[in-house]
Amino acid sequence: MVALGFLIALEIVARRYAGVPGPITNQAKEVIFAPKPGPLYGGLALMMVVLTWRQRFIAAGAAVGIDVVFVLVRWAVGADMSDGRYFGNGALWVMLGCAGIAVTRRTGRERVLLLQGVGLGLLLVAGRKTGDTWLLITSKTRPTVLDQYVATADHALGNPSWLAGRLLKATGPVGVHVLDLVYAQLAVAAVAVALYQLRNVAAERRFPSHHLVRTFLVIGLLGPAIYMIFPVVGPIFAYGPGTSGTGGLQWAVADLWPHTPPPIGAPHPVPYDGITPRNCMPSLHTAWATAIFIHSRKGPRALRYAGTFWLIATLSATLGFGYHYGADLIAGVVFSLTIEAGLRSLDRGWDRSGTRLVAYGVTVFTALLLSYRYLPVEMAEHPWLAGPLLVLAMASVIYGYVRTTRSWEPKAAPARLPEPRLELV
Repeated sequence: MVALGFLIALEIVARRYAGVPGPITNQAKEVIFAPKPGPLYGGLALMMVVLTWRQRFIAAGAAVGIDVVFVLVRWAVGADMSDGRYFGNGALWVMLGCAGIAVTRRTGRERVLLLQGVGLGLLLVAGRKTGDTWLLITSKTRPTVLDQYVATADHALGNPSWLAGRLLKATGPVGVHVLDLVYAQLAVAAVAVALYQLRNVAAERRFPSHHLVRTFLVIGLLGPAIYMIFPVVGPIFAYGPGTSGTGGLQWAVADLWPHTPPPIGAPHPVPYDGITPRNCMPSLHTAWATAIFIHSRKGPRALRYAGTFWLIATLSATLGFGYHYGADLIAGVVFSLTIEAGLRSLDRGWDRSGTRLVAYGVTVFTALLLSYRYLPVEMAEHPWLAGPLLVLAMASVIYGYVRTTRSWEPKAAPARLPEPRLELV
C-alpha cells in the first residue's frame, strides 16, 4: 500500500510539474504497446522463484508465445519497430495472469507466496519506471545545475574523471565496449545475484528475510530525491559535448573534458537544458554496484569474483565515460552502505549498534553534500588535506559497516567433545 501510494503521488507530480505521464500510465501502456523487454523479463525471472520447475516452463513458454503473437500482429499492421522494442508484453501478461490465479485459485499461504512473487517482479519493473519518471522531473524542475561546485571539490581527489577518461580512450574500442556493456547491464548482474539468493524459495515456500532486490529498490526510490536537492549532470555534459542525444557544447561551461581539468575559481549554478537528467549526486550506479558486491559475498567463488568485477568495472565506467565525478562515487558508496545497514537493522530489529551505524552513515553523507556545496574552493586549494579526509570518511563508513554486520552474524556452536566411555574387559 505504501508503494502504491508513492506511485500515485509520483504520477500526480509528473503530470503537474513535468507535463509527462507518470510510472503508472507508462506501465499500463505496456500491456498493449511495445515495452523495454529487459526489465519485464527480469521481473518474470524473479517472480518464477516461487514456482515449481514445471510451472516455470509453462510460464516462460506462455510469455514467449504471447510475444510471438504480438510481434506477428505488429508486423502485419506495419508498426514501427526500428527502435528495437517489439517484444516484452508476454512477460507482463504472465505476471498479471499469475496474480489473477493467486486471487481466484489459491488460498492461504500459497496465495500469499504467489502474490509475493508477482509483487517482487512488478516492483522491479515499477522501480525502473519510477526512476525514469524521477529523471524527467529533475530535468524539468531544476533549470540550473551545481556541476561547478562538484568539479571544484573534485580537485581534492585529483580530478579522477578526467584521468579515467584519458585512460579509457587509450584502451581503444575494446575497453570502451566492455565497460559500456557492464554499465548498461547492471540490472542483469543484480538479477543474477538475486536469483541465487532466492533459489530456495520454491522448496522452502518462503522468502529470505533480506535480499538484494530490497536494497536495489530502496536505492532507486530514495536516490533521485537527492538529485532534486543537489542537481548535477556530470563532466561530459557540463565540461564536454554531452552524449546520448542530450547536452551539447552550447550548454557546457567549457569544452574541457577529458583533456584539461577545469580551473579553480568561485563556482556558481549554471543553466542547463531541460532534457538532460540531473542524476549524478550521488552516483546510483556506484550505489547499486556496491550493493551487488555486498550481496555476492556469501555466494560461490564465481559469484564473488563476478561481484568484484562488476563493482570495479562500474566505477571505471562511471568515471571513464564522464558520467560522474569522483566525489559522486564516494557519496554513492556511503549512500549504499547506509541503506543496506538500515534494511538489515529493520529486518533484525533495531538495536543500539544498528541505530548508531545508520546515524553515522547519514551524518557522513550529509557532511559530504554540505562540503561539496559550501567548501569546494577550500577543498581544491588544500587537496593534501581534503582528499585524504574524503577517502577517510568513506573508509570509516565501510569499516563501521563491516565491523557491525559481522557482529550480527550467527556464531557457530562450539564442537562438543565425545563423552568418555568405560568398557568392561
